[in-house]
Amino acid sequence: MLAAVFVPAGAEVLLNPMVGDNMVLQQKSSARLWGRATPSGKIEVRPSWADTPVIADVDADGKWQAKVETPSGSFDPQAITFTDTADGDVKTVGNVLVGEVWLASGQSNMQMPLKGYEPCPVNGGYDEVAEAGRRAGSIRFITVPLTQSYVPLDTVAASWVVPSPRTAPEFSAVAWHFAKRVSDVENVPVGIVSAAYGGARVESWLPEEIVKGYSDISLDRDSIEAMTHWMRPVLMYNAMFLPVKDYTYKGILWYQGCSNVDSWQTYASRLATMVGHWRDMIGEGDIPFYAVEIAPYDYGNDKSPYLREAQWDAIGMIPNSGMVATNDMALSHERHNIHPAEKRTIGNRLGNLALNRTYGHTQFPVDAPRFKSAVPDGDKIRVDFVAHRNGLCRNYDIEGFEVAGEDKVFHPAKVVGIDDQKAYVILSSPEVAAPLYVRYCFHDFQLGNMCGADFLPLVPFRSDR
Repeated sequence: MLAAVFVPAGAEVLLNPMVGDNMVLQQKSSARLWGRATPSGKIEVRPSWADTPVIADVDADGKWQAKVETPSGSFDPQAITFTDTADGDVKTVGNVLVGEVWLASGQSNMQMPLKGYEPCPVNGGYDEVAEAGRRAGSIRFITVPLTQSYVPLDTVAASWVVPSPRTAPEFSAVAWHFAKRVSDVENVPVGIVSAAYGGARVESWLPEEIVKGYSDISLDRDSIEAMTHWMRPVLMYNAMFLPVKDYTYKGILWYQGCSNVDSWQTYASRLATMVGHWRDMIGEGDIPFYAVEIAPYDYGNDKSPYLREAQWDAIGMIPNSGMVATNDMALSHERHNIHPAEKRTIGNRLGNLALNRTYGHTQFPVDAPRFKSAVPDGDKIRVDFVAHRNGLCRNYDIEGFEVAGEDKVFHPAKVVGIDDQKAYVILSSPEVAAPLYVRYCFHDFQLGNMCGADFLPLVPFRSDR
């Protein structure tokens, strides 16, 4: 479970594994490249697109970091040569692309590869694998292996990979579809740094100095060892985030929350803390943070709707962020499958978020309908929504609503009136004479069928918060 620290070997130029053949560098940026060499010497970094090299100082411990100005994205392969000026040792990396780079993290639904998990398949996963070679010149992945460490690490046992039918089965399915969508629309290469750990809690991705302030989390070594491995705090941060933090990213993709369902009360603030800390460590300002709402799943305690609520609360606390709604992303027979098979749409919706909010392609719909207000009216209740673009979809036989009176005992409700343009519905229930409160799909596993006119699903909610 532990990984070795990156150490120099003699006077040889050593590149961090993040810096290698097939990598994608963030376009129009000061992209960071780093490694080790002769202590107190200098490294000359010469990109094939630049007329003059960049000179980086090597510190007394043999560490160096260079910042290379990158051009606009292109599908033309480039090369970079690294020379230790002290002894003339040279390393060259090739097949380098310049485009857009995103860090994809979280837990198992982000980690879930195109080949799926046993016994959880990915819908259309092997169709993507079969055609992956077509993307060899436009998409690249580096996947951080599942690793934990009690001490901060500075390297990973991974390398950049070119898509092919042989390599693609291991790619994150969500991140793959995101990369395809962004590459197609922006017409540039996309690089994905995939660092996700199945089952990880948000506290798993935070440093010790922050987590030690959480009274409900023990950092005692024996306590941590006694935990199920995916529930452990700090260790994934040390082993899987710190080694990749120095790469230059356009933004962060995040799909996580299932393991925090029982601690939903603290989730929003801790996720916001994590994003702020990660952004500080990456050092590129408030880069975009786009998350995925956890999908419907029968946890057996009806706590997950509160976690989803906390996810949306966190988005409201995090600048330059957005969320993908997922109430329509599970099928009725997937009640007990925490890894629903539909990953293409999730990846595409994440891609649309980036295209709309980050790249300026505002034609892509990204705002799912949200609850606005509920106004009781005798034996009915009117519910208004914030619905962007063209209001609500003109669907009938709408399912998922419940209403309650003063006793707050909820009963299924029917839509007895709807205005798709003004975005409101009128509800009633024979079991509730005077409805005061309304909920929509506010259960572990409840699939509604209400959506906006752009087909994005209504976000589950409660008016009795």
